[in-house]
Amino acid sequence: MDIKGFFLALSEVPSLLALKKGLVPRPNTDHDCIGAAVERIAERFGDLTAIVFEGSEVTWSELNAWSNRYAEFLAGAGLEAGDTVSIMMENRVELLAAIIAANKLGLTAGLINNNLRERPLVHCVTVTESKKCIFGGEVQGAIDQVREDLHLVDGADYFVVPQPGGQAPDWAVDMATASANLPPDNPAHTGEVTLGDTALYIFTSGTTGLPKAAVVSNRRYLAIATLTAKAGLRCTEEDRIYVCLPLYHASGLMIGVGAALLSGASMFIRRRFSASAFLDEVREHNCTCFVYVGELCRYLNNSPANPDDHKNPLKTMMGNGLRPDVWNAFKTRFGIKRITEFYGASEGNVAFANLFNKECTIGTTSSKIALVKYDVDADEIVRDAGGRCVEVESGEPGLLLGHINPHAAFEGYTDKAATEKKIMRDVLEDGDAWFNTGDLLREIDVGFALGYPHYQFVDRVGDTFRWRSENVSTNEVGEIINGFPGVEVCNVYGVEVPGADGRAGMAAILPAAGTDLDIDGLGEYVGRELPAYARPVFLRIQENLDLTGTFKLVKGDLKREAYAVDAIDDPVYVMKPRSSRYERLDGDYLGAIRDGSAGF
Repeated sequence: MDIKGFFLALSEVPSLLALKKGLVPRPNTDHDCIGAAVERIAERFGDLTAIVFEGSEVTWSELNAWSNRYAEFLAGAGLEAGDTVSIMMENRVELLAAIIAANKLGLTAGLINNNLRERPLVHCVTVTESKKCIFGGEVQGAIDQVREDLHLVDGADYFVVPQPGGQAPDWAVDMATASANLPPDNPAHTGEVTLGDTALYIFTSGTTGLPKAAVVSNRRYLAIATLTAKAGLRCTEEDRIYVCLPLYHASGLMIGVGAALLSGASMFIRRRFSASAFLDEVREHNCTCFVYVGELCRYLNNSPANPDDHKNPLKTMMGNGLRPDVWNAFKTRFGIKRITEFYGASEGNVAFANLFNKECTIGTTSSKIALVKYDVDADEIVRDAGGRCVEVESGEPGLLLGHINPHAAFEGYTDKAATEKKIMRDVLEDGDAWFNTGDLLREIDVGFALGYPHYQFVDRVGDTFRWRSENVSTNEVGEIINGFPGVEVCNVYGVEVPGADGRAGMAAILPAAGTDLDIDGLGEYVGRELPAYARPVFLRIQENLDLTGTFKLVKGDLKREAYAVDAIDDPVYVMKPRSSRYERLDGDYLGAIRDGSAGF
């Protein structure tokens, strides 16, 4: 028996019991919400710091009162329970106050990526049927650019929180000024909001600029926050959480902020990540916890090292996407005692967490799951003679499916068709329903873990891959590239780049007959039409594209051959880091990519 593993596993029992108690299923009709959680924490720890931000500190009582004044303003603007309000702002105290305020009134906050512009921005406001739009002065130009395309009314439906020293435009109400002298008391309506009410719309990564709005209920938010606070970060009011991830995404808002709301821990919040500032800020502000995505850890690990990097107050970190080849090096360099890697999607019904502090694993799950056989080359699920999916053997990669049941509901998207597309039915038996994650996982041996099987993330499959911590849809990128003059058809897929997280986008392109493809023009085109993380890094120009018998584009060989210009005859182009144009890939630069010195 693994004696060390046995005692390490036993040491986890108290937090697991606390977690189990905190996650006892409650009916959706129970009255509770994010705003109510803030009120409870403000009552318990009102005088303690809630947020440290750009040289100022806000206590829990002050954050709650700030939110209450915003709530009073929003109610006075005619918003009612069930309405949606779009919120677009950089990481700021005001962003959290606005989200909490909306929740206290039973509103749904549609959280918009502050980097979106034009058509994607219009889509996010309209698809959620937002009645109002709250935005920060830092994105005022982006909102102004799309006003003519929105259904909102100037002077009535736009609420701005200006930057320090800034002013509101004549078409928006200054929410900061208008709410400054309103009552700071808790709104009565907070007690009427239920667990089943929709708290947030968190948008999935859109590659055509048309993201899907994932539905997040109060129940789901509080369940994830409980998991994080009690068994992930294991934080108390004495801890401080370093939050540099964008708060319009689930990791920052549900893991980082959620843990603080449930425990009373304070937060150090940054507008955006800075590798050079990270360790100094952690030390200066005594941050004991860190919320990450794998790419941030890679950046930090690649930054110049000092022999005392491990001398800092960090003890626990929680996040997702930490690669096995970075895991131990990062943990050792920065003196981390506990890494709680988790797995889950904003819209999904299944979550994993490394609660036993095992190395290089996404941990275990209490959800009912199935890992089924998937033919990667054919890009399809393997089925038996009866049409059922086939479960894999232990240790074999399989497509992860999450069973849909009353305790593991799939809340899906605002788009019912998109929701149904993610559901598989009659998988293992008649009448069953499962959420298709689109991810390959495998069970791994981690030693003694009280009988809980542990898993490891393997890869995305099919029509998506992950790059720059964002999901990229190959179909959607392909549709955009197919719209460029001179492109007959293209096949988009992800390829590995040494030293980089996820997979870089690559497009195999068949030019239209008799056409000389304008490579420079294509670079300008994808720069306009696609966000940076979705732009193909590599282009491969082919004379024909292979199809399956059912006329699906074949990706298997293309993925394996990737951009190896020393092994293939087709010309390949690359968009180098910090460049916006495609250049012909030669042997020298191929060598730089392979040895990790190209800068990706």
